Amino acid sequence: MRLLVLGGSVFLGRAVVAAALREGHEVVCLTRGESGEVPDGAAWVRGDRTHPDGLAEVREAAWDAVVDVSLSPGQVRRSVAELSGVGHYVLVSSGSVYADTASPGLAEDGPLLPPLDGDDMADTSEYGPAKVACEEAVAAAFPGRATIVRAGLIGGDGDVSGRSGWWPWRMAHPADEGGRVLVPVEPDLPVQLIDVEDLAAWIVHCARERVAGAYNAVGDPVPLATVLEAAQEAAGVQRELVGVDGAWLLAHGVAPWSGPGSVPLWLDDPEWFGFTARSNAAAREEGLTLRPLVETLRAALEFHEGSGGVPRSGLSDARERELLALAATP
Repeated sequence: MRLLVLGGSVFLGRAVVAAALREGHEVVCLTRGESGEVPDGAAWVRGDRTHPDGLAEVREAAWDAVVDVSLSPGQVRRSVAELSGVGHYVLVSSGSVYADTASPGLAEDGPLLPPLDGDDMADTSEYGPAKVACEEAVAAAFPGRATIVRAGLIGGDGDVSGRSGWWPWRMAHPADEGGRVLVPVEPDLPVQLIDVEDLAAWIVHCARERVAGAYNAVGDPVPLATVLEAAQEAAGVQRELVGVDGAWLLAHGVAPWSGPGSVPLWLDDPEWFGFTARSNAAAREEGLTLRPLVETLRAALEFHEGSGGVPRSGLSDARERELLALAATP
């Protein structure tokens, strides 16, 4: 297969390139050359899709498939217009396209958000609508010849967000001298994490086999408590977990989900619990395979122990010690 990857130097795009190369495919990456190098074995073409001639170097070539990770509707519209002769188009979309964030088990026929009216997001609040607009552009240009990959939370090697790496990192590097770790007690909260390499391998499968349709490319939902157990296994330790409920965390100014000062993967609003409990049955039937959660968390930990540094998401050591002291106060 002759594969064009629009991107290919960062996280998922890079993993897609590596997976395709392992299968022996010819891979060409179109990037601006500002976010890193593409994997060895892939050809690199400089191109900026925000520019009218950004695809000039690749639009006349014959491609069996294209993989597109863009979140800009304008970039995607330009790509599908100029690469109309491609055999199959794979768009990496997102579970954020769904309007319903509360219902668990939502399949691909769930209602979508209205598409973004414009070429670019004004801010991250428009991410879901932007991806809907990208999906519509691809579906219109490649009817029956496109895979819409609605990815969920992606983790493992190279996850710079720190969401998949925080818990194994904290288990390996507790802030507390006694090894205690502050954790949320949320019995009903699901977590749904897919390993970047599993997702990348499946994207290549979809490109090679010309799988048509939209799919929730997500992990299996598991309770947050299971993630905490797997994080300890990934770190090779057993910690004393100091549990507090979500109301306590909010009262003490702790942010949910991700980012500095947060408790990663914890959601404070049950109306969002369906966001991390989508159905992956269709993707699994189409060949998606998932490794054990502990392997993903271990890969994320190894990334942070190596070049990744301290996870961007999570509590600072000083802040966690402060919260542990408050949690111990009668």
